[in-house]
Amino acid sequence: MATAALLLCAVSSLLSVAEAYRMPWERRMFDDEATGYGPVFEEEPQDLVYAEDNPDQRISMNCRVRANPPATIRWWLNNWEIKLLEQPDEYYSLVGGNLVITNPNKNKHAGKYVCVASNIYGTIISKEATVKFGFLDNFATEEREPVFVKEGQGVVLLCDPPNRDPYDVKFHWLYNDYPNFIDMDRRRFISQTTGNLYIAMVEASDVGNYSCFVSSPKIAKSVFSKPIPLIPQPAENPPKKYAADIKVKFPKTYALLAKNITLECFALGNPIPHIRWRKLDADLPPNYEVTMNGALLHLINVQYEDEGSYECEALNVKGKDWHRQWLYVEGPPEWASHINNTEMDVGSEHTMRCAAMGKPWPWIRWLKDGYSYGKGELKFSSLTFADSGMYQCVAENPWGTIYANAELRVTACAPTFEYNPVRKQLLGARDGRVVIECKPRAAPRPKFTWMKGKEKLGNSTRYSVWLDGSLEIFNATNDDEGVYTCFAENDRGKGNSTGTLTITDATKIVVAPSDTELMVGESTVLPCTASYDPSLDLTFIWHVDFILIDFTTQGEHFEMLLDRENSGDLLIKNALAKHSGRYYCTAQTVVDNITVTADVLVKGLPGPPGGVMVEEVRDTSVKIIWTRGSEHGLPITHHIVQSRDFYALDPDHWKEAKTSPVFLDRYATAAEVVDLYPHMLYEFRVIAVNELGPGESSWPSKKITTWDAVPVVAPTDVGGFVGINGELTITWTPIQPQYYYGKKCGYVVAFKPHENYDWGWATVTDPETRRYVHRDLYITPGTEIQVKVKAYNSKGEGPYSLSSVVYAPEGVPTEQPLHVYAPCWSYICICGNVSIAP
Repeated sequence: MATAALLLCAVSSLLSVAEAYRMPWERRMFDDEATGYGPVFEEEPQDLVYAEDNPDQRISMNCRVRANPPATIRWWLNNWEIKLLEQPDEYYSLVGGNLVITNPNKNKHAGKYVCVASNIYGTIISKEATVKFGFLDNFATEEREPVFVKEGQGVVLLCDPPNRDPYDVKFHWLYNDYPNFIDMDRRRFISQTTGNLYIAMVEASDVGNYSCFVSSPKIAKSVFSKPIPLIPQPAENPPKKYAADIKVKFPKTYALLAKNITLECFALGNPIPHIRWRKLDADLPPNYEVTMNGALLHLINVQYEDEGSYECEALNVKGKDWHRQWLYVEGPPEWASHINNTEMDVGSEHTMRCAAMGKPWPWIRWLKDGYSYGKGELKFSSLTFADSGMYQCVAENPWGTIYANAELRVTACAPTFEYNPVRKQLLGARDGRVVIECKPRAAPRPKFTWMKGKEKLGNSTRYSVWLDGSLEIFNATNDDEGVYTCFAENDRGKGNSTGTLTITDATKIVVAPSDTELMVGESTVLPCTASYDPSLDLTFIWHVDFILIDFTTQGEHFEMLLDRENSGDLLIKNALAKHSGRYYCTAQTVVDNITVTADVLVKGLPGPPGGVMVEEVRDTSVKIIWTRGSEHGLPITHHIVQSRDFYALDPDHWKEAKTSPVFLDRYATAAEVVDLYPHMLYEFRVIAVNELGPGESSWPSKKITTWDAVPVVAPTDVGGFVGINGELTITWTPIQPQYYYGKKCGYVVAFKPHENYDWGWATVTDPETRRYVHRDLYITPGTEIQVKVKAYNSKGEGPYSLSSVVYAPEGVPTEQPLHVYAPCWSYICICGNVSIAP
């Protein structure tokens, strides 16, 4: 009987050189019941801004660590250790693991702080936390010069903000007295980049004193400037109009992944310009929002694909201006894979690796017990106790640094079979292969020896000892029955375990299924009969294409027939095309098993093509690819591509799509779908056809939207009329939604008296609008007015409709009637007898 050696495992760990009370080569040993572990950060210090005039003369940097035994906490400032344990300090104190700074001083205490935690298992350091001393200076005390501007012109009032840290502040403007803050609207805009106040078109009511108000949320302080007197001057009558002129231009911008970003654009002009945004060569991101009457473009939850060139366009009836700049999207490091706590045998090989994503691509470096330990991946060809310790993988790029911490323990242990002994009763099939496992717990890896009774076994044509200690016996016979013992030995000790092997008759298939063909709806039986050792139990298992047949849930089409001795025939009922495949019959006992196969072909309609994907999306075409479906015993003659767009009235409303090439033969796996609508949501599917007809359709592709394009269809039925009050009403029939061809679809309405050369125009932003009323045009009776309408979207403007002529009615009264009266009797006025004096 085997005797299991119950030995204790030992773990060795080097203490970091940061621990002053132990030498780096000194070893500490633990048994396998030890519950100790290295330091783990539960809270790390964070960046902090301290207001220079803060009445609370304290800074607290938090650091909370879990460890067993408890960790010793140390702090470093700008790569120098703060010696709290060796000598008292008038500024620093340690409360738990937190560093408290009393009476902070910018010259002494600003910088980068690191928390260092150590115990007997190793040392880890926290991420760096920066302490800044924030300030916001007052504005200059000089009086501001008054600003004179004509009514109808634009003006920019300069903020000239004071020095500050941090740089990010909020800008507001005061009008005359505090707290009368200016609200932004179409005419007035406050840039959060420069702080300047922009008034697109000055009005007489703008007269007054304006002060720039700056607040710093980080230090809870606000200051405001000396007032700037704004004095509007009378303008020409009527005021002169001038073209849009962009004054607020967003710079080249870097946005961080998954954050929000705002781009500014504001123009001066008379009339007040309309602002619209676009992204060159692509649509605006899905999560965007335009506010402040177009002056602000907010991109929410920015993604890498949002990177590109953005353009704002400002336009009014006198002209337009545009500004274009690049938005870059980058991101701090994020772990793709990182290290974990690991226990390894002494002398074994080991590799530590981690990977991070980010933009720019992060670089990787390593720390061991708080000190630099290399780059890339760490490879150990033969672990020693000195390799034990706390490891940190550090990934960093200009946008941040992340740490992954893990403990590596190198262990040593004498072989023990306590947890995994050799099985006491072993069975093997005659003429088969028998494997007896031997897997003790041991470190370093032990040497293995096998004995059958008193006979030592080695590698030969009959026996093989595996690297993990298992014994393999080839072509087993009755002579191989007996008692087998596995011996394991390493430099820590030895152990052994014993089991008894019995040889049984092998299981064999005596009646096997054969290949079969049938039509959809027919039935067939696949026979399977076996011989086996009578002392064992026999079980039959069926698979089709390696998938287990569940007779409980699939009883409609499959049934196991057990009416013959030692057999488990399979009945396939009412076969479907999907039941074609390779069938596996397995006869199994606890000792061995044997499997035979047969191919079943069910002929029917073609199976559905698979993996329909859309590639190379354009404005009016896409390329789709797919994989061929099963032919189900009959050759495919051709394929059909179908599409469904956003305006399909029914979920099953699929249309046959036009393709290039037009005919898709049996081997086709790709096609270009043409004549699509731009800016339309589509999905596609593919159907295979054989001599029996079209088969089941593929799953629909992922929904895609074709690229935007300039509209090509103009509104129809353009006309209108002039009312008695001189208002020009222009009417038209809107284009259908499928012809919008892009986002932000609307109409440009143009009009002019026949004898004029220049057209007046206006934009209508609602694509379903059918009319536009122009109220500023002075129209004399009998005037012939030409009108036309065209559609526009975010990509540009389409063609105009044919011009129509609208006539102002002649004889329209220009003065109101005088001396209107009607005689009245009793309490009733007779309105049919009315006298009017012209």
